[in-house]
Amino acid sequence: MKYIDEYRNADLVKEYIEKIHEVTTCDWTIMEICGGQTHVIMKYGIDELLPKKITFLHGPGCPVCVTPLEMIDKAIAIASHQDVIFCSYGDMLRVPGSHKDLFAVKSEGRKVRIVYSPLDAIKIAHENPQMKVVFFAIGFETTAPANAMAVWQAKNLGLRNFSVLVSHVTVPPAITLILEASKNNVQGFIAAGHVCSVMGYKEYEPIAKKYKIPIVVTGFEPVDLLQGVLMLVKQLETGKYEVENQYRRSVLPDGNLHAKNIITKVFEVCDRKWRGIGVIP
Repeated sequence: MKYIDEYRNADLVKEYIEKIHEVTTCDWTIMEICGGQTHVIMKYGIDELLPKKITFLHGPGCPVCVTPLEMIDKAIAIASHQDVIFCSYGDMLRVPGSHKDLFAVKSEGRKVRIVYSPLDAIKIAHENPQMKVVFFAIGFETTAPANAMAVWQAKNLGLRNFSVLVSHVTVPPAITLILEASKNNVQGFIAAGHVCSVMGYKEYEPIAKKYKIPIVVTGFEPVDLLQGVLMLVKQLETGKYEVENQYRRSVLPDGNLHAKNIITKVFEVCDRKWRGIGVIP
């Protein structure tokens, strides 16, 4: 299958592993930002194939995991109203609040709907004008354009019964917080390809320059990650700190300008609390 099989090619995997072993002479600590990348690393045992001198620290890149307790409680409170249809992705229903989760609210007979797109929530609002339809908009920059477009479409359709509970977060401030932590020992980042496909990678260049840390944007297949690790280790071994793009088939320097434009029109950047981390400016 094009764009999948070639990035799981066993011969390429072996080749990159050998090259990484050849160039690695020092101990390096690398953090992959995205939970999708962490999943691939664990699924294929990539961390076990690399030199012992390379240590992976898994980053805070799961939007479900970083949604704060207060936001879950707010979602539960809204969903508990009889005149509300609360729409959410399925993986949010089991995230615990202070006393229960959204699945418990659903089991109590409230109208909690699992959707696969914010446009599903738009359709529900259109079909139920007597109800207040609330969509739980979570995620990083990856999901923000679709959620922003849903708000834009609801406005154009005149749907006064549609609203969103927003819990979006952005990646660069989290990277900065990690780098400024007193006990930080991360020496290089593997940036999330999906986020960068929207935002581009130019916004990481000031971070790399200020903190003298290399950043490589990668995809989500074994070859992607191993090539990204090789690029990162080469920088670390030679004392460079640049932003490199391994995921060229999807990521442009400036990202998706149309997606960024709709995000800017609908959302404003503000301080945001992350579960387990605290408020990130």
